[in-house]
Amino acid sequence: MDAMGGDFAPAAPVEGALRAHRELGLDVLLVGHRDRVRGALRDLGAPDALPIHHAPEVVAMGDPPHAPIRRLVGASIRLALELLKSRDVSAVVTSGHTGAAVTTAYFLLGPLPGVDRPAIATRLPTLAGMSVLLDVGAYLSCKPFHLLQFAVMGRAYAQAILERDDPSVGLLSIGEEEGKGNALTREAYKLLRASALRFTGNVDARDVFRGLADVLVCEGFVGNVALKLGEGLAGTIHTLLERETSRDFLSRLGSRLLRPALRRVHALLDETEYGGGPLLGVRGVVVIAHGRASGKAIKNAIRVAAQCAEHSLPQRVADSLPAFGVVSPPKTVEASPGRLEGQP
Repeated sequence: MDAMGGDFAPAAPVEGALRAHRELGLDVLLVGHRDRVRGALRDLGAPDALPIHHAPEVVAMGDPPHAPIRRLVGASIRLALELLKSRDVSAVVTSGHTGAAVTTAYFLLGPLPGVDRPAIATRLPTLAGMSVLLDVGAYLSCKPFHLLQFAVMGRAYAQAILERDDPSVGLLSIGEEEGKGNALTREAYKLLRASALRFTGNVDARDVFRGLADVLVCEGFVGNVALKLGEGLAGTIHTLLERETSRDFLSRLGSRLLRPALRRVHALLDETEYGGGPLLGVRGVVVIAHGRASGKAIKNAIRVAAQCAEHSLPQRVADSLPAFGVVSPPKTVEASPGRLEGQP
């Protein structure tokens, strides 16, 4: 656990790690400044509950994405990923600087064969069950062949974690017709249709939560906006329900009768239940959580990381890529820290 990443570090990462250890029975190593992490553990009444790997430096939100590669070599996210590379840990979780996490994972762990750009995947609750949306923020822009790579990786994730035998793939666009969208989506549509994937076509944004596809692909800017819009809407719905069901006596009475159903709906819409999303396409399990993640969200991000490690997700993604014709990165694209556009 990158104990120094996030808006509320080290308190929230340490709390989440401690909850994952106590409630889920997981062994968690905290990577961060020893004195600050120990202080957070003392505040929780558990000074010796978890081991600490000292990291003298921290990536600030204003630092460039390549800072842990070029300058902050003692940063907590870099040292955590070095432990993953040496196989001293099974997975890394961070709620810190997304761009720095993506950049460092790409250059330290390396991409899987056939992957030019990794993608952050997240689960979405829909009327048909869970769907996978990617990319939700690793890169702000991409090319059509990147969306094909995302689709194959998302399919492998849906098979492993959602247990779908042959996941369907949809392309997030502004309309369901084939010709809708910008140049990126129109070209990506052709690639996806020509592939061996079970491609269902474009999915209009208003239909995302209907569950028309098991996997939805888009570029990172669109995916990040869609994810945060959905999370904001879920929070607004919860607030409106609380306000309206406490307005008068009859409303309060009705809310008591509906309380079990409302709790179930709230759990489905609560972003902290999902924790974080795996960075698909790198040689290791890396889960990225929100910068504002609470202890509960961190606990669930660690749970997601444990699931991905248990199902050997990177290997499953690697095995699926050549099956759909994704065998090597395009020669015209050079990977460099300046091309990695993860949002801070």
